[in-house]
Amino acid sequence: MKIEPLTAETWPAFEALMGPKGGYGGCWCMLWRKPKAEHDRDSGDPNRAGIEALAKSDLPPGLIAIRDGRPAGWISVAPRAAFVRLENSRVLQPVDDAEVWSVSCFLIAKEFRRQGVALALLEAACDFVRKRGGRIVEGYPIAPKNTPYPAAYAWTGFEKVFLDAGFEEVARRSPTRPIMRKALA
Repeated sequence: MKIEPLTAETWPAFEALMGPKGGYGGCWCMLWRKPKAEHDRDSGDPNRAGIEALAKSDLPPGLIAIRDGRPAGWISVAPRAAFVRLENSRVLQPVDDAEVWSVSCFLIAKEFRRQGVALALLEAACDFVRKRGGRIVEGYPIAPKNTPYPAAYAWTGFEKVFLDAGFEEVARRSPTRPIMRKALA
């Protein structure tokens, strides 16, 4: 499996992974990057155009995993300030004033789930951040009370994946939503 930044070159793989509806309900992985009203208004093609513009910018908005020539998964990672909805979240508001990069979303193709793709993407995201001078990666996974938990509703990832990648819980303002961090060497 190869994992690469989302750029104009890797855009076709991302577009194929997102499918005709654009991931989860037309979000195109823009949910955290826009205020709620704007995101909802832009569902579908406007969100698609927004993420495509980011893919063509100097800072890719995340990483795409490709296995056997097929898109296997996606992870969104950027400086926390890129995710405006985090600022207004009662549960996910900043823990402190540390400069962190946030992992906000995953999308794993159904045929590649439970094969380590999410963990590989998370570890690659940490390397991506380290190479860009970031010192801390933060995530907001689901810690489900009941299992099995539908993967389609865990777009922020599962707690176990973050633990397996060496993240530690730094806050929990909701029983099922820890805030987890990994300090980069």
